[in-house]
Amino acid sequence: MEIGISDSVLLAGSILKKVRIKDRSGKILAETDSEKISEKYRTVNNFTIHRADLHDVLLENLSKDTLHLGRVCVDILQNSVGVRIIFQDGTTHEADYAIACDGIHSLIRKKFLPERHPRYSGYTCWRAVIDDTPFAVDMHETSETWGRGSRFGIAPLNQGRLYWFACLNAKENDPAMKAYGTKKLLAHFGRFHGPIPEILKYTEDRQLIWNDIIDIKPLKKFAFGRIVLIGDAAHATTPNMGQGACLAIEDAVILANTIESSQSVEEVFQLFERKRIKRTTTIVNGSWRLGRIAQWENPILIKLRDSLLRLTPPSIAENQIKFIMNVSLQ
Repeated sequence: MEIGISDSVLLAGSILKKVRIKDRSGKILAETDSEKISEKYRTVNNFTIHRADLHDVLLENLSKDTLHLGRVCVDILQNSVGVRIIFQDGTTHEADYAIACDGIHSLIRKKFLPERHPRYSGYTCWRAVIDDTPFAVDMHETSETWGRGSRFGIAPLNQGRLYWFACLNAKENDPAMKAYGTKKLLAHFGRFHGPIPEILKYTEDRQLIWNDIIDIKPLKKFAFGRIVLIGDAAHATTPNMGQGACLAIEDAVILANTIESSQSVEEVFQLFERKRIKRTTTIVNGSWRLGRIAQWENPILIKLRDSLLRLTPPSIAENQIKFIMNVSLQ
């Protein structure tokens, strides 16, 4: 809504009614009524969109010649009057300022904070998007099923497509995990409730994307003179709260609004840093903790966790959602 493309984004995605956490037998441990939350706060609460579809909407609204592809930044230099960006092909670009949004493996963050490296969460993940599923899936809910050191998530997309992910505790960059196909995943998740086994049987190995789950331990600084970090370069988070891309979009809007309200861009970058550090730190840390709890292996702790989830009143989850939605874009 802030940048005027909400209708196009919503049309390309899917609005869902429920969020559920389940145990491996399918019993509901926790549930959030997304329709009720959306009505209360007068905004869409539970929404999915394929990243490529979001990119298409954004590209359609860009001015011509705004985006230049096929350039790899290998260094950035700054002085009192500007910055120089150096590309892999030997070309350079001069600018007054630079906004670095080059992801979790940000070269520019490494230049200013060489001691900060991505940290491994302790679990690895497979993902896929499948089309026109021939079995029963509730296309109005997004869910996670928590097992023992394992987790399976389902998120319907539009046009009958389904996104799913599967997490297992594992060593970092484990070659055995990298070699997994759907048959190996079925060996772990085949006894989970339906339609999880059916989803895996319907997925082809070529559709799988595998990555270890990593983030960046919260930074205390985003602004470095004429250069500022945003998005995953500044505050990469594990995906447990579904806020990674959302935080990057917030960054872009807040930075643009802050630039419009101030004369000095260096001051803008410092102000942006002060506005964003607390919120992004809270979400990065919260997502890290949630993922660790969801991936517990100890049977006693799992029973305690599941019991507490069943007893937790919906108001607790609503308070978390309220915090996520209560963001000032100025």
